[in-house]
Formats: sequence, structure tokens, C-alpha cells
Amino acid sequence: MAWKSFVAMGDSFTEGLNDAYPDGSFRGWADLVAARMAVDAGPDFGYANLAVRGKLLGQIVDEQLEPALAMKPGLVSFAAGGNDSLRPRVDPYALVDRMESVVASVRATGADMILFRFADVTVNLPAMLGRRAAVLNDGARALGEKYGAYVIDLFADDAFRHPHMWAPDRLHLSPAGHRRVAGHVLNALGVGCDDQWMLVPPNPEPTPWLLARGADLRWAREHLAPWVGRHLRGHSSGDQVVAKRPQLGPVTGDIAA
Repeated sequence: MAWKSFVAMGDSFTEGLNDAYPDGSFRGWADLVAARMAVDAGPDFGYANLAVRGKLLGQIVDEQLEPALAMKPGLVSFAAGGNDSLRPRVDPYALVDRMESVVASVRATGADMILFRFADVTVNLPAMLGRRAAVLNDGARALGEKYGAYVIDLFADDAFRHPHMWAPDRLHLSPAGHRRVAGHVLNALGVGCDDQWMLVPPNPEPTPWLLARGADLRWAREHLAPWVGRHLRGHSSGDQVVAKRPQLGPVTGDIAA
């Protein structure tokens, strides 16, 4: 099936953080998927990416769902809840209920939909987040079955336990991670991807204990402390950020490099 339009909704995962273009803006899995889809669909293919880093699930619904529906896309992706899971108090079951309202609204238009079971975050982050993510992942699977959506099961892919798949902040994907996500999406859609995107290098040798603790301290200083500081002040990394592709438009340039 060749979709004529694709709208991506979400947060930093879908915005493409840490997969940088030469100009410093971000590409990410959704741009890669759109570029490959455009090859089959031709010059009339339209792509919009409404995702903004730091957004909570409720903010994504309130700010992105109506514009997405207004574009009448053939395919919509929705990935949210990761930032909520980082908050001290959150009800993941309530997040799944809110997710269902999005899926029901999109599917009621006849558009196809992509959902995600997130990769295992406990590789890099506390186990508490894994319990919350498990609720979201189970919810995505159930919603996919109920509404007939594509569910991309990143949790089942052990390749995401490889450090090469993650950026230095241990929270966002690396360029290799984004390409692997894009590969999973394209394969699920029946489009196919560049085989190189699915390659994973050999696991590195175990890091000596002292070096590993030093890396943990650098990570806490460079990434964890700034994140805690922002949230104590009530700020978000996306406060001054706008969607990179707020309207449907053609896929141009070297987007898939």
C-alpha cells in the first residue's frame, strides 16, 4: 500500500533528537520513514511532523491531535508517555486511557495508525521507569489489537540493549537507534528498508568498574542534573521549540542520508 500522506505526533522520540542533520536540526526515524515512503508514493506525497521534545502525553493530545486530523492524513504515528513516566507521580493506566481517545479519533477518520511498544529503558535508567513503561507497552498492544493499528514492538528487540543504540544522555536514541526504529516501521508497513539500518555492531567489552562509575558521574553532571534543574523550575526542554514540519509538505533534500 502506498500512502499519500504521513503525520507524526509525539515528543523527542519522534522529533528525532540526537540524530542531527549537518545544520544541527534533527532528522530521526520519522523523517527516514517519510523519505522512503515518498519514493513509492511519488511527488504528491506529504509529510508533517508535529512532535516537540519534552511534551507530556496530555500536551501532545491537546496541541497535536486537532492539527493532525485537520490534514486528513492517510497514516498517523503516535508515540507519547515517556516524559510522563519520568515524573515523580504518574498514573500510567490513565495515560493509556488518554491514548485510546487519540487512537479512536484517528482510526474513525479511516487513517492507518502506528503505535509503539517502547524499548527497555531499564538498560540505562531506574527499574521504576520500566514498570511504568510496561503499562504503556501493554496498553499500546491492546489498543493496536482493538483498533487495528500497526504496533512496532521495540521492547522485543534485544538490539536496543546495545549501548550503540543510545545517545550519551542514555534517554534518547542515537542515529543508529533511529535507523533501526525506521527499519522496524518500514518493514511493518510492508515498504522495506535499507538493510544497513538493521545492523548492530558486536557488544563492547565490559567496562572496568572504576571507569564505569566515572562515566556514571559524568552522565549525572552533564545530563541528569540539568534535567532535574529544569523540572524543579517548572521548565521543559521544549518550551521554546516549535514543530519542525507543522504542515504537510513534500520530502526534499538529503533527508535519508
